[in-house]
Amino acid sequence: MSSPVSFAGRFQTILGIRFFIGDAQAAIDEVSRQGGLVVVPAAPALKNLALDEKYRDALLGADFAIADSTLMVLLWNMMQRARISKLSGLKYLRALIEQADIRQPQNSFWVMPSAASAERNAEWLRGKGVPVDDDNLYIAPTYGAVICDRDLLERLEKRQPRHLVLGIGGGTQERLGFYLKQNLSYRPAIHCVGAAIAFLSGDQVRIPVWVDEVGLGWLWRSSSNPRRFIPRYWEARHLVPLMLRYRDRLPVDRSSAEFDRVPPPPRA
Repeated sequence: MSSPVSFAGRFQTILGIRFFIGDAQAAIDEVSRQGGLVVVPAAPALKNLALDEKYRDALLGADFAIADSTLMVLLWNMMQRARISKLSGLKYLRALIEQADIRQPQNSFWVMPSAASAERNAEWLRGKGVPVDDDNLYIAPTYGAVICDRDLLERLEKRQPRHLVLGIGGGTQERLGFYLKQNLSYRPAIHCVGAAIAFLSGDQVRIPVWVDEVGLGWLWRSSSNPRRFIPRYWEARHLVPLMLRYRDRLPVDRSSAEFDRVPPPPRA
C-alpha cells in the first residue's frame, strides 16, 4: 500500500464536511489570513453526525475541519484513491503556540473547561512563552442544548483578539465556535482544540509525540483511565457503517425540506 501523497494544502469532503488536508502550519496559515472557524472532530462525536443537528450545523458552518480521527482516516484511505493524512489536534496546537502572532500580548484569548484546568493550562502556556492572564482567560459555563453566552461575547468584543482558542469538550466546543462566528462583529481565527492542551500541560494524561504520530492517542488515553475512555472509544465503532455508506456525502436525508438549501460556496 502506497504512502499518502504530501500536499501543501487541499480540501477533501468527507461525510459532507470540508476537511483541510495538509500540515499544521498550512492549516494555521489558512485560517489566520482572514479568520474563521477550525474544528477538530473526533470519531466518538462524528458518529453522531446523522442524529445531532446542532453539532452537524456547527461542522457545516466551520471554514474547515482537520482530520484528527485515526479511524476516519484509516477508513477513508481503505476506500478511496485520493488518500489523506491524519493531522491531530495535538500537533495542530503544538504548531499554534509557536506562532509569533499568538505570543504577542492581546492577540490570543483562551476558553477553558474549569478553574482547575485553566490554572494548570495557563501556567504551562506561560512557560512556553504564551501570555495568559485573567484578561484573556475565560472559564466556560456548562452549556445546554442551545448555546448563548453574552458574557463571553462582551469580553471578546471589548478585546477583539486575533486568535480565540477553545479548549473545552468535543461536541460542545464546535457549537460554541459556530455561535461566536455567527455573533461576533469581527472575524477572529477560532481554533477548537479540545483536550489537546490538557495532554501537553498534564491536566490529563500526557501523550508523547511518538504516540500521537502513530495515531494511538486514543489507546494511550484508554490505558490511563479504562473505565472512562474505553466505553467512549468503543462507541466510535458506529462511525464505520456511516463511512462505508456515505463516504463523502452528508449522512442525512437530503430530500427532506430541511436540507434542500444549497450550501454556501467555499471561501476563496
